[in-house]
Amino acid sequence: MSSFQHLAPELRLHAGPDSLQALVRELDRNGCRRAAVIGSASAARPGGGFDLLRPVLGERLCGVFAQTRAHSPVDAVQEAVDFLAASRADAVVALGGGSVIVTARAASILLAEGQPAHALCSRREADGRWTSPRLQAPKLPQFVLPTTPTTACVKAGSALHDPASGRRLALFDPKTRARAIFLHPALLRGAQADVVRAAALNCLAMAVEGLESSRADPLSDASLMHAVRLLDEHLPARLDGDGQDAHREALMLAAVLCGRGTDIAGGGLASALGHAIGPRSHVPNGVVNAIVLPHTMAYNAPASGARLAKVAAALGERPRQGGDAATLAVGRLRQLLDRLPIARTLREVGLAREQVPAVATAAMQDWFLQYNPRPIDSAAQVQTVIEAAWGE
Repeated sequence: MSSFQHLAPELRLHAGPDSLQALVRELDRNGCRRAAVIGSASAARPGGGFDLLRPVLGERLCGVFAQTRAHSPVDAVQEAVDFLAASRADAVVALGGGSVIVTARAASILLAEGQPAHALCSRREADGRWTSPRLQAPKLPQFVLPTTPTTACVKAGSALHDPASGRRLALFDPKTRARAIFLHPALLRGAQADVVRAAALNCLAMAVEGLESSRADPLSDASLMHAVRLLDEHLPARLDGDGQDAHREALMLAAVLCGRGTDIAGGGLASALGHAIGPRSHVPNGVVNAIVLPHTMAYNAPASGARLAKVAAALGERPRQGGDAATLAVGRLRQLLDRLPIARTLREVGLAREQVPAVATAAMQDWFLQYNPRPIDSAAQVQTVIEAAWGE
């Protein structure tokens, strides 16, 4: 056996139609008496998620915030900070997809630290080193009720979008990791099919990047390979109509497995490009991930080629002895993507050709880039991959 360490955070997860019965128990376990709920406008509609949650929380509910926005822009997060301060909450319940969960975490960080996101975010220094401030203040406990298959539900990072500068402001604080997660079928059923699919595509890209990574270990590989198997089986399925619950629940489990696995293995270039392009093109990061992933895999193949055999195996293709694992894995991934109703080029999602240099520069500042299996030293290298994915 080769030497490795697998240091994983605690996971408390409740799944099923009776999962919300455990929410009050988990609040009690953490000594919480005033729960503020952060969600989206869709959750606030009649019959939405808030209606399901109110009777569960009862008198513990001290306020509801439904003004979150896609990509967690700084101004929307600041509104959530003001809401938490006014509510005098001692717990935060995040009900929604990735942007909701990130907004809840980021607002808790900004409230506790008393500083703007620019002062607290991770950054790449002029000499190329990556630094991340230690955020010492106690944070409000987080309880997460996801509605889409997002890895954010098990993560401790919170990335905000600054529309003024175009920067991604990444905050990291282990104290904001969910104290408990609740997977309820009615909540997973509520999101639109294209939103669910986009979140699952983000999960697919992250799982592939984790399997490419030299930081992975046998336990993270097991989680990530099974995540890819679930995604391969359930992403092409109908996510509305009869039978949708089983597919949505399987995709949610894939997201949990992927989030846990990539805590060990890290991300890479496809994730960084999703972060840089998604807000600029006003499309979900997962759609961008799906477009660029075959190209980032090909770019990384000189460094990760042998590890791509794990990706191919998870997608149902076992490379022959001495075979080209990279070509097999990329080809099998393209077959999966061809079955989905999604764009396949960056041109189709509205990225202008003249935006490519700015996107490459922005991606160079992304924390995920340091884990890319093939080192990236210049924006010109990133630009080559973007241009390949732009299409003709």
